[in-house]
Amino acid sequence: MIVGTAGHIDHGKTALVKALTGIDADRLREEKARGITIDLGFAYMPAAEGDILGFVDVPGHDRFVRNMLAGATGIDFVLLTIAADDGVMPQTREHFDIVRLLGLERGVVALTKCDLVAPERREEVIGEIEALLAGTPFAAAPVFPVSAVTGEGIEALRAALVEAAGSFAPAGGQGLFRLAVDRSFSLQGVGTVVTGAVLSGSVRIDDAVTVSPSGLQARVRSIHAQNRRVQTGRVGERCALNLVGDGISPHAVGRGDVALAAAAHAPASRIDAQLRLLASEPRPLQHWTPVRLHHAASETGARIALLQEAPIAPGEDGRVQLVLDEPIAAAVGDRFIIRDTSGSRTMGGGRLVDLRGPQRRRRTPERRAQLDALSLPEPASVLAALLDCPPHAVDIAGFIRDRAMGAQEAEALLAAVPHARAAHGGDDLLFSPDVWAKLSSSACATLDAYHRAHPQLLGPGIAWLAGRLEPRLRVKTGTVVIRALIADGTLLFQGGAVRLPGHRLALDARDHRLWQRLAPHLSGENRFRPPQARECAKSLGEREAEVRRVLKAMARQGSVIEVAPDRFFLRPALGEMAGIAADVAGSAEDGWFSAAQFRDRLNNGRKVAIELLEHFDRIGLTVRRGDLRRIAANRVDDYVRQEDKQARQTDMAAPADRVGEGNRSRWSVRTSNPGGAVSRS
Repeated sequence: MIVGTAGHIDHGKTALVKALTGIDADRLREEKARGITIDLGFAYMPAAEGDILGFVDVPGHDRFVRNMLAGATGIDFVLLTIAADDGVMPQTREHFDIVRLLGLERGVVALTKCDLVAPERREEVIGEIEALLAGTPFAAAPVFPVSAVTGEGIEALRAALVEAAGSFAPAGGQGLFRLAVDRSFSLQGVGTVVTGAVLSGSVRIDDAVTVSPSGLQARVRSIHAQNRRVQTGRVGERCALNLVGDGISPHAVGRGDVALAAAAHAPASRIDAQLRLLASEPRPLQHWTPVRLHHAASETGARIALLQEAPIAPGEDGRVQLVLDEPIAAAVGDRFIIRDTSGSRTMGGGRLVDLRGPQRRRRTPERRAQLDALSLPEPASVLAALLDCPPHAVDIAGFIRDRAMGAQEAEALLAAVPHARAAHGGDDLLFSPDVWAKLSSSACATLDAYHRAHPQLLGPGIAWLAGRLEPRLRVKTGTVVIRALIADGTLLFQGGAVRLPGHRLALDARDHRLWQRLAPHLSGENRFRPPQARECAKSLGEREAEVRRVLKAMARQGSVIEVAPDRFFLRPALGEMAGIAADVAGSAEDGWFSAAQFRDRLNNGRKVAIELLEHFDRIGLTVRRGDLRRIAANRVDDYVRQEDKQARQTDMAAPADRVGEGNRSRWSVRTSNPGGAVSRS
């Protein structure tokens, strides 16, 4: 457990820590000379069963509140110090406000310098303390009258701290490792050492870590936790890590950085948050107010973008977007503090709810619904609520990373929330089962309608279908859905088009009549040297574009193959010519044959023979060496069988039923839905 002091300047925080631990937390020469704490100080005290309590002693002067904030994040227990002679003072209130804004709820009060006042004054100040704590989680916190000079109350306070440590159970123990760096220095013979509170997870010697937000890579060479050498540092401890790696130095790693597991590295610069404005603020918080943002040990400039119409009144809560001057290493649920740009007062603070806030459309009903979900307390309830509202998809890898969740936590989360999962490339999306069923049904219905409207086409492209899903999705998200449906066999992908498994290509009546006139020009004696599309058009007296369109449609359904630009062969003819090429190779010396030999067997022209052989080269049926070729023996039999099978499957000589559609007929298309139902147009 880490204990943090809080209180006004010269109220005896450092003296009290020394009385409890025997360690003077003031380490700087200037602190010794001026008798005040300027920067963070650290001390340690033995607790029960070999445990160690860590103390963070913070400065009380109003000029050094920024240093106080660097040490306040990561503490587990508050030691609020109030001097009996002064009573509650301005920095007492500010420090206490900060403690509450950081979400801390456990602590005790030390009434210091009791040797300087009469009993009546003690009672008077205790009354002030009770009034300060009233209505807060600290209302029942015990008050210990103490004196660092006489030793009064020190043992009782020490016993209370040890007892509190015994019942302390830190949260985030299974999460990804994160340590908020508040000091960085170099030791002779050791190298770079960084210290700070472990915010989540654990780290072991030789673990690889990333310094965020810079992205520097490092290895942990040694660890000190709670001022002793250990093999593992854990959440709830102050740790010193000896880091080694390219670029690692005290100048490259400093206060405000976070040493973390690589999986947690994703700096954020536009963060949606829940914010409370302190009641002491003189005016409401307006849109685009400049502030200083304090998170963990970091400090950066920011603007407050309101996510509501009205300004946030003093003492009220509101939703905001923090638009940062520089990115920070954060996690959802982390606490933050905002102060005015001069650093003279604390304005408020709150909790981060979304590290990837949108730049536009921040106040739409859709975004408000998302923020309602994101503001729920537990990750499982957040995930379930997000799946039920637009945009209906959750990037689960980002969801887990932004919450610094470890593998066990992630597995428990996914087990607790019913979902459908779609992954493709770098995208890994979750959908609710109901939404997934609607998307799947929508994709099938849209394709069914497309097939009926365009029976001569294999199907639309993935992006076209993705943009027509219901409920509507972003095209990128829809693309992941379509690819997942292809992967599970609900849909098929062929030749750059998506289709239903039962879809068979057909032509409409007009195109079918044209194909019946075209087919003889590609078959019979012409099968080895069919005329080009433009020659067919001239012979038939048809428009060249129409002839070419029908031939392309037949190529898409596999009845013909476009071997070369504008040169189409019937599929069975190609299988026959593949067999002839194998015959020619079998008769040639060493199996190598020339284009002229192949041409002569086909009684064909050289140009067409070359086009055919180049097609065979592309599909791996032949292997070329200079002007000679040989057959890939392991491919020819399979190729001929495949062509025969495909020809039988795509035979369209006798189309099925005919239905009326205005003045134009279309051939029927039979499609099978994933559930087994068959629809007929």
